[in-house]
Amino acid sequence: MHRRRRCKIIATLGPASNNEAAIEGLWRAGADLFRINMSHADPADMRERVAMIRAVEARVGRAIGVLVDLQGPKLRVGAFATGGADLVEGQRFTFDSDPSPGDATRVCLPHPEILSSLLSGHALLIDDGRLRLHVVETAPQKAVAVVDIGGRISNRKGVSLPDTEIPVAAMTPKDRVDLDAALETGVDWIALSFVQRGEDVAEVKRIAAGRALVMAKIEKPQAILRLDEIIVASDGLMVARGDLGVEVPLEKVPGLQKRITREARRLGRPVVVATQMLESMITTPAPTRAEVSDVATAVFEGADAIMLSAESASGRYPVEAVSMMNRIGEEVEQEAVYRSIIAAQRAAPERTGADAVATAAREMAETLDLKAIVAWTSSGATALRVARERPRAPILALTPNRDTARRLTLAWGVLTVVTKDAHDVDDMANRACKFAMRQRLALQGERILIIAGVPFGTPGATNMLRLAFVSEDGFHAE
Repeated sequence: MHRRRRCKIIATLGPASNNEAAIEGLWRAGADLFRINMSHADPADMRERVAMIRAVEARVGRAIGVLVDLQGPKLRVGAFATGGADLVEGQRFTFDSDPSPGDATRVCLPHPEILSSLLSGHALLIDDGRLRLHVVETAPQKAVAVVDIGGRISNRKGVSLPDTEIPVAAMTPKDRVDLDAALETGVDWIALSFVQRGEDVAEVKRIAAGRALVMAKIEKPQAILRLDEIIVASDGLMVARGDLGVEVPLEKVPGLQKRITREARRLGRPVVVATQMLESMITTPAPTRAEVSDVATAVFEGADAIMLSAESASGRYPVEAVSMMNRIGEEVEQEAVYRSIIAAQRAAPERTGADAVATAAREMAETLDLKAIVAWTSSGATALRVARERPRAPILALTPNRDTARRLTLAWGVLTVVTKDAHDVDDMANRACKFAMRQRLALQGERILIIAGVPFGTPGATNMLRLAFVSEDGFHAE
């Protein structure tokens, strides 16, 4: 079963998609990998959902990726004596370390690291930005703020701090428990929330030790300031537009989305665009025109994947939402202007032999109108390098590692097949041609390009191209 689009689709699992039949329905509608949001799950829930995904994978005969999204630190105010208070523009309001119930003048902020980091002029956004205050006075255990945008503040509402770098790790104790469970279960990607610096990602990668790839969610202004170091430290990026749209002015989000997408592509990291893509389909069977345009924009930008959250997790129309996203992707990629936009965004290759070979593969495939690029890859690096080039020809990744096949379900345009590694150059070419025919990417007499690293099985050793004619008995070299 082949997708007719290169951009991949991530569907979040939840109450609306919490059984094997629902998961298979989402996969058949177009989902390439599944997200488990640990904000709404514990390790037992996660293991159960992974087991269902693996059962579906075995049944459909295709690699399916699993992304576990760690909750990250949740900053919240304390409780109020009467359940809440109404704040009006211009009034002074205090956040302090006193655990007693709050009132119309103050409330506890049970995060001493925040109180010690706030400076005069820093903004505090409450309840997803519905209330906005700015700090006018600070002390070791309190901060006095003035209300800029008033409203009702109530128990345990979330706090966002767009101007403040918080001196805490991106992982909480819950995240560490969830991460250990996810790695033991064998998931493919770990998404890290509220990343502020490259060290946040490096810590998770040290713990993962290659057992899963690590994706940095870009949702804080501090991450934008250190974007290059975070991309270099990460295996992938997510444009998490929900929290990003709270912490930066909304009108800046589209430009940041384009910048993050292009920077990730430039450095060869898969990039996901997420949040509110088909939000109206949580309750209605069809999206708005603006939502369709939003999804299309991410595809036109060359994002590796686009993601559904509540639409597939708790919405009334999960399969319809995936199907709609699938149709949008197919239609965009058939547009005449799509290839010109993708080509215009292509970055110069890095000065390495592997990147030069991947660039040459794309140019050869386009010059000779080849039917497929077949990449032999152990770690997935070869396939990712080819995918960064966004070639016209389909990319078939042949790998001896099932984990690699699952991880590559996130990569733009990559179809994966698990097979034993090649033992010599002729075996490499012969089986590449056979798999290209078996996957209906090429017919007898058509040409494919094979890219690999010699010696075989050496990660990162992409150094060889071979052109071959497909025939019934395997291949004929050209």
